[in-house]
Amino acid sequence: MSKEELLFCPLGGSGEIGMNMNLFAYGKEDNQKWIIVDMGVTFADDSIPGIDLIMPDPGFIIDKKDNLLGVVLTHAHEDHIGAVAHIWPELKCKLYATPFTAALITEKFKEKKIDISPYLKIVPLNSKIKLGEFEIDFVTLTHSILEPNGLSIKTPLGTILHTGDWKIDPNPLIGNKIDEEKLKKIGDEGVSAMICDSTNIFSPGRAGSEADVRDSLLRIMELKTKRILVTSFASNVARMESIFYCAKKTGRSICLVGRSMHRIYKAAKKCGYLKGLIEPLEPRDAKKISKNKILYLATGSQGEPMGAMNRIINGTHPEVFLEDGDCIIFSSKIIPGNEKKLYQLQNLIVKNNMEIISEENAFVHVSGHPNRDDLKDMYKWVKPKSVIPVHGEHRHMQEHVKFAKEMQVPKTLLIENGDIIKLLPGKVPEIVDKAPSGRIYLDGSVNVEIDSQSIKDRKNLSINGYLEITLLLSNNGKIKKPIISFKGIPESEKKDPFIFDMEDEIFNICRTFSLDNAKQQKNLIETIKQNCRRIVREKTGKKPFTNINIARV
Repeated sequence: MSKEELLFCPLGGSGEIGMNMNLFAYGKEDNQKWIIVDMGVTFADDSIPGIDLIMPDPGFIIDKKDNLLGVVLTHAHEDHIGAVAHIWPELKCKLYATPFTAALITEKFKEKKIDISPYLKIVPLNSKIKLGEFEIDFVTLTHSILEPNGLSIKTPLGTILHTGDWKIDPNPLIGNKIDEEKLKKIGDEGVSAMICDSTNIFSPGRAGSEADVRDSLLRIMELKTKRILVTSFASNVARMESIFYCAKKTGRSICLVGRSMHRIYKAAKKCGYLKGLIEPLEPRDAKKISKNKILYLATGSQGEPMGAMNRIINGTHPEVFLEDGDCIIFSSKIIPGNEKKLYQLQNLIVKNNMEIISEENAFVHVSGHPNRDDLKDMYKWVKPKSVIPVHGEHRHMQEHVKFAKEMQVPKTLLIENGDIIKLLPGKVPEIVDKAPSGRIYLDGSVNVEIDSQSIKDRKNLSINGYLEITLLLSNNGKIKKPIISFKGIPESEKKDPFIFDMEDEIFNICRTFSLDNAKQQKNLIETIKQNCRRIVREKTGKKPFTNINIARV
């Protein structure tokens, strides 16, 4: 008889920052019950045209959905909940989240016209749920969003602490402090393994407090005499409240700009946060306010092409206008991969004679992840027998392994997406198998594989352009002048247009085929395609995506 086991398997977020999705299983090999912790996205770059969101491939757990007990969400950042509305329809299981996360999840499903309320179970802060043999205790932590939770996962074989995203903020301003006493109690009862955030493992000291950022922002704003625009992550509700606080202290009205900023503001208010603040103005009313009496809080801190900041700075926003001498504060960090577009935006700001303040020249941001001293405290409280780093690139996770060894943790394990780890029983966690893992692209509103034809075709189009040739054949098999159109193929003014060479080539090819024979049509199309692509390649260096149409009239 096989023994009961506790397994862990990351499908996303181990070996990368973003796209977090983790599986736990308990039971005998032929009857294991599963839970999912988080289901996040990462964002595509210009190398994948037309794709915005990238998700973990859920195929492994979809195959086991009959044994799936539910999805547990630690907090509401997109890299932890962004894929839920896209993957859940294939699972149709219960979802567990604290109130603020539940409010944002509900809005995501509304956009997809799905009533999630029968499946969504709202978990009070610091409470427990039981899913099969999993007794899950939600532990209040601090992070750069409301209601971040660690999960103490207790099973008959032992207890695992899954930290989720966290830091130690002695004064988070909004929400509760990290529940140090509960973590110590969990540690005293025994933690077999801690699965822990690795994002800031290279950063010494402490991550810092939101209260200190508020004080610094106020000192900066008190000196400004023209418009102030702050851009930050919309999800950072404590930072949002700080901006409201600074507006009131400096005698300014405040205006929220960007759909995400409004959505988070409404969700926080609905959950009982952001009380006693001044009322924000609509953008159309804010532009009537004197320039030394208005403060804008906008999305787009990463230079996103469609973000509010980009439209404001490029002068395409219909309601918000800035001019010489106005001050723009980037109260956020640069997410790796966004440097190029963000510096492009900031250069345009400087060119327009506006002032930029960012974490490069002022204290306007603190991270939401633990620095090394924060990690030391967590290790001392929890006293784990083993540590498995997650939520980081390979370099972060390897450094975290070294750090854990320095902290005298008996066992560490370096893993990657798809590894199936036996946590218990046994003296040490070990990798015992490999699950299929990978990425799924959201292409429009359709989930597609990474090697889907639509992605291949779009990449080809973006690199080489598009060529379309239509042949009109009469009933007696005679050909009329072909209709040739193209997009994205360069033309040289010094050379004869390649289109004339293609016309001559098409007539020459057609003379070798019996055009009234429909059976030869496939070979005719392929021959024309190959020869016309060759002409374009010789003339321009491009190999266009080519489509041949034959119409008999």
